Amino acid sequence: MKFPKVIVTYCPRCRTHTEHSVTIYKHGKRRALAEGERRYRRKQEGYGSKRKPEQKRFAKVTKKVVLKLKCRRCGYIIHRRGIRLKKVELVEVSR
Repeated sequence: MKFPKVIVTYCPRCRTHTEHSVTIYKHGKRRALAEGERRYRRKQEGYGSKRKPEQKRFAKVTKKVVLKLKCRRCGYIIHRRGIRLKKVELVEVSR
């Protein structure tokens, strides 16, 4: 699906509709020293079964894509709820 690189939508900080630049959200690297990650590693190590069952086949074909919108006026960033898409393309829209 093709998305425009710039959209006009509501900015909660400006309290008005402004231009927003659109990018695709990518999650950061997981922190190895976070409590949940340490607990997960501790449960995974050693002999025996895995913590969770390994999936034999994929249940879903696609991942949810989250759009990151940055206000051109104030720089406020909002995330647009993810939708399932096989391919996302950001395109320049001429006006």
